[in-house]
Amino acid sequence: MNVAIIGAGPLGRWLALAAARAGFQVQLEDVMPANLHHAQEYIRREYSHTDAVKYVSTIEDAVRSADLVIDCVPDELESKLEIFCLLDRMAPPHTIIATPTIHLSIADLASCTYRADKCVGIVVDARQFAEAIPPGALTLRTGPQTSSATVEVAGMFWRSLGFEPQFEPDPVA
Repeated sequence: MNVAIIGAGPLGRWLALAAARAGFQVQLEDVMPANLHHAQEYIRREYSHTDAVKYVSTIEDAVRSADLVIDCVPDELESKLEIFCLLDRMAPPHTIIATPTIHLSIADLASCTYRADKCVGIVVDARQFAEAIPPGALTLRTGPQTSSATVEVAGMFWRSLGFEPQFEPDPVA
C-alpha cells in the first residue's frame, strides 16, 4: 500500500517513519523545503531503509499513486477544507483521506469531497501524537457515508503501526 503524508512537521515525519517501518511505501510532502530536510535527517537517523520514504514538494506528486493520504495540516476548519478539496481533486478515486482532528466533524469535511465514503477522522491532538505516544487504543471517527472498505483499510493501517483502532460515528453527523 502506498501512503502519502501531507506535512513534514513533527507528526508527519513520525507517521512517515512508522509507516516505512511497517513496510509501506511513503511519499512525504511539505511545501517548506526546511521541513522536508528535517524530516529526511530524522528518518535517516532512525531507520536504515531510507528508500522507503520519498520526499516530494507538491501534493500532486505525493498523492499520484496513494491508497491512503493522511494530512497533517493544522486542525483549523479553513486549512482542513482546503486540503480536503485539493486531495479530492488530485488523488486517484480509490484513495482514502484521513485527518487528525479533535474538534472538526469528519462528516462536514467529507461533504466537500466526491468521496465521502472514503474519509475518516483520527481523533487525536496532533501535537501530543507527534511526541510518539506509545501504541495502544486509537479512535477513528467515521461519517455517515464512510464505507466498510474504508474502515477495513484504515483499521489495517493503524494495526500495522501497533495501534488498536476503535471506530465511532461522528457525533456531529
